Amino acid sequence: MAYRYVGGVRTVLRGRGRGVAAAIRVMLVGEYRVALLGLEKLINERRPAMEIAATATSCLLACALAARVRPDVVVIDPEHGCDNVDSIIPTVVATSARVLMLVGQRDQSVRESYVLRGASGVVQKDEAPETLLKAIEKVHCGELWLDRSTIGKLFVEISRRKQDAKASPEQARLASLTQREHDVVRKLLTVPGADNKSLATSLHIGEHTLRNHLSRIYDKLGVPNRLELYVFATRNGVTAQL
Repeated sequence: MAYRYVGGVRTVLRGRGRGVAAAIRVMLVGEYRVALLGLEKLINERRPAMEIAATATSCLLACALAARVRPDVVVIDPEHGCDNVDSIIPTVVATSARVLMLVGQRDQSVRESYVLRGASGVVQKDEAPETLLKAIEKVHCGELWLDRSTIGKLFVEISRRKQDAKASPEQARLASLTQREHDVVRKLLTVPGADNKSLATSLHIGEHTLRNHLSRIYDKLGVPNRLELYVFATRNGVTAQL
């Protein structure tokens, strides 16, 4: 595998093979190169399912790199190498990458702030390596990687922040959904914690089709993920599919 080094970052130079499923391209962000090499080895061992697209030793460099490399998932260690992580997360998310935070502290408010800024999940550093790999796969599919307690508190916070929003523009967005997209939203309200596979099965469609529906729904409603979709729908009177 060939690499290119630019100002403290390393990117993978890839060719395109025929008939090979695209790997999940992961970018790692953290201060310590030794720790990054360990994570890089862990993820590259999962090829061809996933591979390292780039590494960066600061969030500032990561922002520029994400715009060039376009990784699928960015794993950030906010405790080492990120001085202003609250502003970095939205910048990386704007490149269409999913953000996964790798943290050592267990401060609930900090975890919530990462997600409110746009992160798709949080993984504790003391969890098993397989947990990180599974989290990468899940957030790449558009799911959230959060514990039930955090999700509950985020529902409340997002609702509080948006309670003064005008209803008419939101109703107009809902009206733009197709009947099938409405079915997806209503089914999600019925089983909000379901993974994509279970949700797709209950709708009698494939996971790929479900992901396409969700992407179009996010675009039409102006929401970034399933958590905010759930809040948007419940706040605007959408009923669950029984």
